[in-house]
Amino acid sequence: MSLIEVKGLKKSYGDVHAVRGVDLEIAQGEIFSLLGPNGAGKTTTVEILEGFRHRDAGSVSVLGFDPQTRGRESRIWRDRIGIVLQSSLDAGDLTVIETINHFSGYYSNPRNVDEVIHSVGLKEKEGALIRNLSGGQRRRLDVALGIIGSPELLFLDEPTTGFDPEARRAFWALIQQLRSDGTSILLTTHYLDEAEALADRVAVINKGVIMEVSTPADLGGRATSQATVQWRDGAETKSEKTDNPTTVVSALSTRFNGEIPELVVTRPSLEDIYLEMIGGVDE
Repeated sequence: MSLIEVKGLKKSYGDVHAVRGVDLEIAQGEIFSLLGPNGAGKTTTVEILEGFRHRDAGSVSVLGFDPQTRGRESRIWRDRIGIVLQSSLDAGDLTVIETINHFSGYYSNPRNVDEVIHSVGLKEKEGALIRNLSGGQRRRLDVALGIIGSPELLFLDEPTTGFDPEARRAFWALIQQLRSDGTSILLTTHYLDEAEALADRVAVINKGVIMEVSTPADLGGRATSQATVQWRDGAETKSEKTDNPTTVVSALSTRFNGEIPELVVTRPSLEDIYLEMIGGVDE
């Protein structure tokens, strides 16, 4: 079952064509990651799906509802989604628990406030004023506000910005648990390891066009791309690209009597494939 269906989506700002006929389908129960460089149309597409921006052309269905619709149906629809924006307004004079309690009142079926605070790692800061939180702690609060309403669909925009490595791993576990509990997730991130760890499928968007939709393992032919075999030969490091790394390793093993110095066998990472697709460094 599709939770999100997008066909022929277009959006322009004057002479700038931000989105040029995007087609997209996201299934119920999956974590789907939208990847793309700055200015690729990623944010515009997501804002249209969230109902924050009007489209110029095309059709959009999110949980069976057109986000461009206004009125009572829109309010009912918003009760079913959660949004973690890249940045948020700062109610600095409230504590963490006051803020989450306040937002829980907006939803018909909120999660337990204490459970949410614990799940995002803010238990020790629940009585702290928001203005006194670190950047990473504020980001965790943003996530808490996104999940407090028990959303069927959660939009996550760069959710782990400002997190240290340990906090990122803990957050990944939270996202995987949310998916296990039935929440579908649309994730935008600049961290390719995050997309690879979390996403069932990824889409690469560039210059307003979806270039490919695939699993992280298969994107851009990654699963069948050539491997690089690298080893140390005396004072020199040598490498060879090959479709048959086992054959190369076997030959090297014979040459070095079974112990190949500093042997490394790799295939292109998701980041390698992504950068090749978009044509350079993602800034």
